[in-house]
Amino acid sequence: MRHRDFTRWPTVEGYVAEQSIVAGETVVVHCSSREPVVDVQVVRVGAERTAVWSAQVDVGDHATPDDAWRLGCDWPKAFEFVTSRSWRPGMYEIRLSTGDGPREVSEAFFVLRHGGAPTERPSTLLVLSTNTWQAYNQWGGRCMYSGAHEVSFLRPLERGYIARVTDDDGYDGRVANVGDYDPEHLRVQQYQAAHAYPLWSASSGWFNWERRFAIWAESQGIELDYAVDADLDRDPALLACRRLLVTAGHNEYWSWGMRDAVDGFVEVGGNWAILSGNTSFWQIRYTEDHRSMVCFKSDARTHDPYRDGAHRHLLTSMWSDPLIGRPENTTTGLSFTRGGYARVGHATPRSSGGYTVLAPDHWVFAGTDLHYGDTIGATAIAVGYEVDGCDLTIVDGRVVPTGADSTPASLEVLATAPAHLISITADVCEAPVALWAGVDPPGDLEYVASILFGDDSPSHVDRIRRGNAVMAIFMKGQGTVFNAGSANWCYGLGTDQNVEQITANVVAALGS
Repeated sequence: MRHRDFTRWPTVEGYVAEQSIVAGETVVVHCSSREPVVDVQVVRVGAERTAVWSAQVDVGDHATPDDAWRLGCDWPKAFEFVTSRSWRPGMYEIRLSTGDGPREVSEAFFVLRHGGAPTERPSTLLVLSTNTWQAYNQWGGRCMYSGAHEVSFLRPLERGYIARVTDDDGYDGRVANVGDYDPEHLRVQQYQAAHAYPLWSASSGWFNWERRFAIWAESQGIELDYAVDADLDRDPALLACRRLLVTAGHNEYWSWGMRDAVDGFVEVGGNWAILSGNTSFWQIRYTEDHRSMVCFKSDARTHDPYRDGAHRHLLTSMWSDPLIGRPENTTTGLSFTRGGYARVGHATPRSSGGYTVLAPDHWVFAGTDLHYGDTIGATAIAVGYEVDGCDLTIVDGRVVPTGADSTPASLEVLATAPAHLISITADVCEAPVALWAGVDPPGDLEYVASILFGDDSPSHVDRIRRGNAVMAIFMKGQGTVFNAGSANWCYGLGTDQNVEQITANVVAALGS
């Protein structure tokens, strides 16, 4: 065991024993600090920041195991506190500090769920994409973008996932380009260097997307309950008596149990607002105690022990892998395999950042005064980063799904925008080199083609070369699924009137 200074550079860091608890339960925090006294402030983050608990605690300096990224830190309990049933459900930031400088402050978090009976809980549930946060979190030396096949939840999050600085011009480190043509994303690089934020904090975390939805919803008087990804997998009663499930931002990593829970909820009349992109692209498996998750990703067919035998359907490959047999769009309506990236690298780098309206008379657009061909969300670049689509054709002048990719026949296409899976070959690299996990072939385009069709021959690659972001809605059983189709949709909340109106329409119609 030794110190990992390249990931432990803040003076004090910590994590909670349980990321999600019910109001009235105890939060146990594990910390290590190179200064003996730590100031702690616990704040609920919503439309307002509300401090609920503070203390000054003694914390020791503890070594970090070499494999902390996989098995956790195993730090001792530093302190604990009991939550109150009067505290509102929400996302709670635990601010740890030994001074005022950036190297002396870090954040941990927990989610507080409503403590009442199912009939007493808010009917709208926001589930935070905590699987994706940990997949990108390189604390301890590795993540699922730097060689890890298993990552632990019992370790700190790197800086930038929970809280972040916003520059004077309003820029806060998002991935998709918001200004001039910048295929290498120099602005992101400069921002991260100036504020010492790690590379993949731009791709995940509370700060980017869910925070924006929570702030907007509370400002609209929408009452939310909260949960984390693992709650969907381990708590059969989580969705009982709910009307609306909301997911936001970058919601990439899903277990079989999560899919079962949401499919069952929607089939019997629950509704789902997907305000995210790249939704449910990879299958993961939780360890038995839900303290870590496993995902072999592109190595699944060669290294995942579940690749053969009766459990092959739990292979931690992309959900659209034929070996799994459960494409994500049978649950979500859309798929990253037919979408890709928008305003990232050389993937539609000069696109508008907005959707083109195709069905202006749909109730989703009520109160917007939008017409056929109008653009939604371009000022906020609401169609950006990772986006989902489906195989499309035109029938009698209407854009409709072909169904060839397992998209539900009931899906209505409301709006579209161009997108593109990034290609990396021996001759071409469309990725922004400094932001990518690796630029050796194959790229996403070639990899997806090889999994879907058996190889990445030119004819197979061409089948998915030109993707689309799609905003859509469909019925599944007795329930309704609205899919915004873009990771950056929530950037339009608070900044784009049409994005706000559409979101309000969806939440009002599906949540009541």
